[in-house]
Amino acid sequence: MRKLLLFLILGTLILKVSAQDTISIEKCHELALQNNRQLQISKLTKEVAENTYKVAKTKYLPRVNGLASYEHFSKEISLLNNEQKNILSNLGTNSIGHLGSAIENNLTSLAKQGIISSNTASHLKQVLGGVTTPLSQVGDNIGNQIKEAFRTDTRNIYNAGIIFSQPIYMGGAIKAANDMAAIGKSVASNTMELKRQMILYAVNNAYWLAVSLKKKEMLATKYKDLAKKLSDDVQKMIKEGVATKADGLKVAVVVNTAELQISQIQSIEAIAKMALCELCGIALNSDLILKDEQAQSIAPLENIEETTPSASAICAQRPELRLLQNTIDLSKQNTKIIKSLYLPHILLTGGYSVMNPNLFNGFQNKFTDLWNIGIVVHVPIWNWEEGKYKIRATKAATNIANLELQDAIQKINLEIEQYQLRLKCAKKQLNTAKKNLQAAEENLRCANIGFKEGVMTVTEVMLAQTAWQTAKTAIIDSEIAVRLAQTGLQKALGTIDN
Repeated sequence: MRKLLLFLILGTLILKVSAQDTISIEKCHELALQNNRQLQISKLTKEVAENTYKVAKTKYLPRVNGLASYEHFSKEISLLNNEQKNILSNLGTNSIGHLGSAIENNLTSLAKQGIISSNTASHLKQVLGGVTTPLSQVGDNIGNQIKEAFRTDTRNIYNAGIIFSQPIYMGGAIKAANDMAAIGKSVASNTMELKRQMILYAVNNAYWLAVSLKKKEMLATKYKDLAKKLSDDVQKMIKEGVATKADGLKVAVVVNTAELQISQIQSIEAIAKMALCELCGIALNSDLILKDEQAQSIAPLENIEETTPSASAICAQRPELRLLQNTIDLSKQNTKIIKSLYLPHILLTGGYSVMNPNLFNGFQNKFTDLWNIGIVVHVPIWNWEEGKYKIRATKAATNIANLELQDAIQKINLEIEQYQLRLKCAKKQLNTAKKNLQAAEENLRCANIGFKEGVMTVTEVMLAQTAWQTAKTAIIDSEIAVRLAQTGLQKALGTIDN
């Protein structure tokens, strides 16, 4: 039991060893595409374009909107002024009263003339007074009723309705807008593809630069080991008296130079790997081990097209050219939209509404509904040829975009030819470097044998070692140059992929 407990305690004290995974260029591509923020922005932009396209599709469909309102006013609308209201309120008094006074005056005049007697006139006045008073009251009541009938009572107003509209003909603007939205989707996709290719291209360059520096570091270490071994041999020979101190100092300088070279390469290598980490979205201080660092040689990619493709093939592969074509298509659709502004527009409208008060049967303080349907036609008549000038401007913009596309195709053709030539030269240099390495290795072997036999000097051995290092460096540079030229050619052709 004690042994088991002791084993567990010791197990907890053991240091954790984190195994470093070897990262291939394919893994670097995957990490870069997953973690690149600009690519994520492009994906969101593509989503925006897709939703914009869906919005444009809805322009073909009818619109139905609802509306409701309530308003309270401190005063109501009056169809009668105050004088007219006063006249109506005293309609009986003013009319019947004046008539009665006129009759009484006539009766008094007749009595004075002796046509009728005073008693008869007095009796008739009494009878007339008994008739005019009720008639005056009736007239006043009728006037008040008329005044009340003209009252609107519009202090509280209610409205509710549903409005319907359906475009019938808008001069082609809706179709052009839909086409522009579809092109917008293509722009977003091509932009995302362009960023993806640029990311892969940058990762390839950073990866092969780091591999090149690591191989040069390993080569410099081997060169230092050779120089160190030579230094040890020279020191033994100095002790034996068959070599001079100057020979030892020469070799020591070479060893120190090799160590300095290793330190410089390691510094540059750390910066290169830091740049690769930044592209891959991982910690900058990560100690990366790249798969191709330990490879004896870097084989060129296969199936790399070394002939210049047609212009149509280039346009299909290069996202930059597809974006320029999108610009041309957008400019053409913009011309159609400008034209549509100066063509007739026809719109079908309809609706259903409820209101209170209403005027459909005089002024009524109650809810009444109604529906309506109609057609709205908008026809531009004269605009001083404004549309013609705008259309000319948009067509000129389309021509500019066409010229830019043709210019870009020519430049890309030149870029392809340059990378093809660069690849051809890199392969030729690689073949030459391989032959040179064979000669350098044989020269170093002979120098080592001659030095042991005492027929060659230290200086000659150091020159052979330097030539060997130079030949190996040329191999590394040529192999990396071939891969970089192939990567550049893939980018120029638009076929770079992971």
